[in-house]
Amino acid sequence: MMKDAMAVPPPKQKMYDSRFSRVVSKDKEPPALSVKLDVFYMKLKRQILQYQSPTFALFPSIGSELNTNRIAHVRDTIYCAVAVWSLSQAYKKIDDDQGRAHELGQAAVKSMRGVLHCWIRQADKVEKFKSNQSPLYALHSTFDMLTGDPTYRDDEYEHLQIDTVALFLLFMSQMISSNLQVIYSTDEVNFVQNLVFYVERAYRTPDYGMWERGSKYNNGSTEIHASSIGMAKAALEAVNGCNLFGEHGAAWSVIFVDIDAHNRNRTIFETILPRESNSKNTDASLLPTVGWPAFAIHEEPIRKRTVEKVTRKLKGNWGIKRFLRDGYKTVAEDKTRKYYKPAEIKNFDGIESEWPMFFVYLLIDSIFRNDKEDQKYYSEKIDKVLYDSTDGKLLPMYYYVAKSQVEKEKQSPGSQEKQASAEGTTAGVFMWGQSLLFISRLLTEGLLGINDLDCIRRHLPATERPTFSARYSKFQPKFFARRILKKGSAPDLVIQIVLISETPRLQQLLGTYGIETQTPHQIEPIQIWSPKELTKAYEYLGINKKLGITGRPGRPFGVLSTSKIFRACGKTVLCYPLLFELSDFYLAQDIKLVMDDCKNDLAFLAKCWKLSGRPTWCMVIRENAIRGQNFTEFLELLSQFKKGDVDGIRVRLGRLQSFISSAAVEHLDFLNLLPDPDIFTPFEEKSMKASFKSLTEIPQLIALEEESFINETNLRTKTSQELVSYLMSVSGLNAQVTLLKLLYEREGPFYSIDGSTISERLERLIDRAGAYKNWWAVRMCSALMGKLVDSLAPSITTMLVRGKQITVGVFGHEEEVLDKPISPNELKNILYSKCLPYDVCQAVLQQELILSIGKLIATSPELFDGILKIRIGWFVRAMQVELEMEQQDEENRRELSALSPHQVKRMVWSVLTKNYLEADLRTPFQKRQLDGALNRVPKDFYDKVWEILEKTPGGIKVLGYLLPQQPTQSDMTMYELNFSLLVEQMLSKIADPSYRQLMVEAFMVVSTILERNPELMFHQSANMDKIIQEAYEDFQQDLNRMEGREKQDDMHRFFNTPPNVRYGTTAYIAKAVIKNLLDGDLRVVSEDLCTIA
Repeated sequence: MMKDAMAVPPPKQKMYDSRFSRVVSKDKEPPALSVKLDVFYMKLKRQILQYQSPTFALFPSIGSELNTNRIAHVRDTIYCAVAVWSLSQAYKKIDDDQGRAHELGQAAVKSMRGVLHCWIRQADKVEKFKSNQSPLYALHSTFDMLTGDPTYRDDEYEHLQIDTVALFLLFMSQMISSNLQVIYSTDEVNFVQNLVFYVERAYRTPDYGMWERGSKYNNGSTEIHASSIGMAKAALEAVNGCNLFGEHGAAWSVIFVDIDAHNRNRTIFETILPRESNSKNTDASLLPTVGWPAFAIHEEPIRKRTVEKVTRKLKGNWGIKRFLRDGYKTVAEDKTRKYYKPAEIKNFDGIESEWPMFFVYLLIDSIFRNDKEDQKYYSEKIDKVLYDSTDGKLLPMYYYVAKSQVEKEKQSPGSQEKQASAEGTTAGVFMWGQSLLFISRLLTEGLLGINDLDCIRRHLPATERPTFSARYSKFQPKFFARRILKKGSAPDLVIQIVLISETPRLQQLLGTYGIETQTPHQIEPIQIWSPKELTKAYEYLGINKKLGITGRPGRPFGVLSTSKIFRACGKTVLCYPLLFELSDFYLAQDIKLVMDDCKNDLAFLAKCWKLSGRPTWCMVIRENAIRGQNFTEFLELLSQFKKGDVDGIRVRLGRLQSFISSAAVEHLDFLNLLPDPDIFTPFEEKSMKASFKSLTEIPQLIALEEESFINETNLRTKTSQELVSYLMSVSGLNAQVTLLKLLYEREGPFYSIDGSTISERLERLIDRAGAYKNWWAVRMCSALMGKLVDSLAPSITTMLVRGKQITVGVFGHEEEVLDKPISPNELKNILYSKCLPYDVCQAVLQQELILSIGKLIATSPELFDGILKIRIGWFVRAMQVELEMEQQDEENRRELSALSPHQVKRMVWSVLTKNYLEADLRTPFQKRQLDGALNRVPKDFYDKVWEILEKTPGGIKVLGYLLPQQPTQSDMTMYELNFSLLVEQMLSKIADPSYRQLMVEAFMVVSTILERNPELMFHQSANMDKIIQEAYEDFQQDLNRMEGREKQDDMHRFFNTPPNVRYGTTAYIAKAVIKNLLDGDLRVVSEDLCTIA
């Protein structure tokens, strides 16, 4: 046994690990790499480099000596440049490369700079796009190969492709990390910084996507694409802290990224996956997004689910379809028209072209994941589809179904052999696909390692990537991530909290309760800045007068950005969050809401902090906060800070000076060249002569006289002068508001009363009413003044990207549908135009709801399951109904507009959960009324409506609105979000929440009957109102027979009847459906009718 153990093992054959291109066994000398590389060098010259333009180094889409088309697509050029660069990286492995590593590196650089030069000539578009993400201001995606001139007008081509700009930034960072010099001057540095601003808002920018067609209907409409957002997210991570001049760069050549914008892109990207967009349930463009080159997601379950969905729905024998019903390059497509007609995409169902290059993406991804099985599978798939040419093996652009085989393929998908396209075979080289094939061959041959192709280690989670500079904030490097969870946040993350008192006497008072704070004077020379000052500072980032571009747009920073400590203009600066900014909107006057928002901020930081170093959260305490009845609760929150635990979140309260060494620090070196570094105004200490040591010494509010009732209708007959006289004589807040409202409507905001305009009086009333917690008066004055709360537009975007639609408007009146991101000013105009004529207070109350729902849907999306359309006015109605049920006492009943903002926020949560948490305590009517007002539907509801529509040639009718079978089912698919939205549009015609919910139940009953009896179908249209009406009449007949009740038009009793019991609503609806069958509204489909000749 000992002999065997000590026996020398036989020599092993040398093997290569192709992932890292290194020798595993050293028993034999490796073969001469130069011989293999030279073969690839000649192949690169023949297949790719010979088509590079000599001027701007751009590449055509199809490489051929016979191709006279001079149009170069930016995306194709970038991938060609990457192929050239990858061989340059491979040549670096050998000592004597005959200068080819440098030659190829420079060729790749020239292509990247060619794209940069084309774009830098469109700097004016970048500047406009920063403030208005319109397709008209998009950087062009095609240019003339020789001159670099635009090839199409702004409105002539679908140029808005966020993923293309992101791809450029991503590979620019990769090449710079490999020690290539891509950027030469400060002008170019400034322009690249503006490209970062260009892609930062991808999460709210509908674009045309990778396929340059927008929605799958190809009608010129844009939509939000997960692939574009994912590419932007990856690009932001790649360029954050990147020095564009490489290791020799100066402080002013570093790129900065808004960490809050990155976080929005990240969370929204993860939310949309595995879907691509509203019209595309999945898309092949997600493969390069979740895999190489972007590696935009590292949550393995989401990545795996996304890839599996693409391969399950789109993979064929010859490649992968771009998306379902894609007509591009099929024989059924009319090449003479740019856009499709309605319902035309039905013609392409089952005959979509298959693209082999996505097999290559999957092969490269399997190499990065070291999945040997997938490597073998996709290598074999690729070998089967290659075309033999004089220049070597070529990758066809796509495979299509021949005209003579279309019908057979539709009858039996996958049965027909597809034909290779001329592009990539006889007509020339398909440059994009060939570049990918070339890179994959380098990897599989072991000539290129994955770290050579991914110098910045995108394939690793952020926590495992190396960091190269500690001067600028980076996503968590390895040394900081020893105890990092898979999600990326430290389980023991500690949030540093600094308390800043507005005045020394406030600090003294809080000290008596054991709460240690600091004043601005005590932390000197460190300064406290407001978020507005930080925004002003960043406006100098990327500014360049020669190019006509300004710096960062003046958008406010979120709590992630304000939780860093900044070094700027020789000073150390800490910012307090937007939450503590003095605002002219009234929410800050509700201290309970502010405390709630404090906890939300801390929870958000704990969940989303991805930077090295701890977050430092600054709380500014003003004297107004301690006045009033909520001071005790405010002290409790501060006590939680002191104990080090806030609802399970670890915090540390202390002095700012002691926190700097452990904080996340950002150096704003771009400010060093400012002519006047003192242009920023720090938060200053207020000087107060008197001091107070206890709560009893704080000035208290003077008690108001009891409000007297004023009849607004009677006042309308009075003259303006009489109203002014009345105003001067009353002291009640409600009376003053009512009188000022009438005067405002008549005379306008600048009408002067005793030296003050109506606007000035309303502003003072807002403050006074807020101090006395008269929230009806506060809301009424704020609405009259046209107030708009901060961060409203981002809340709308948060709902939209989760696949929801939003409507604003008063219940029972016209609503405005918001189905795409919108600017604050546009939103303000819509809110006030829809609400003011019917309910003044709702113009601001609905803003509160939008904020609350936006936060809730981000933290607890499950609360909105089954709610596709969030109708804010109907939410208000749901809350009013619940309030009436809670307040049985008529005398003390309060209106929704009289509740505090904190109570309103709590009530939003309450109406969303009540039917679940209190199901046994609620009547059927209450449940229906609430679910109807929330527009909630059962699981798979929209799929059931689709199935009903399949058996309804004449369509479905609800209150006169017809949902037609065609072109609906030709244009759309069952699982498409746009179909669900179309169903919601039909249901939105119903004005009564209870009736809407009964209608939803009726659809489910009809679906069940048709499902159990597949031979049945509607003869004409399915009139759902008729079915419900007949069910109700039958119900009344039974009531008359059993209880002797007369027939009534009011359906309340029917609404209050449980569904699934004997004599329940389900039984009556089912009976009505069967009765329609007997009346001939339904017909039996014979077997003969289904036979295909």
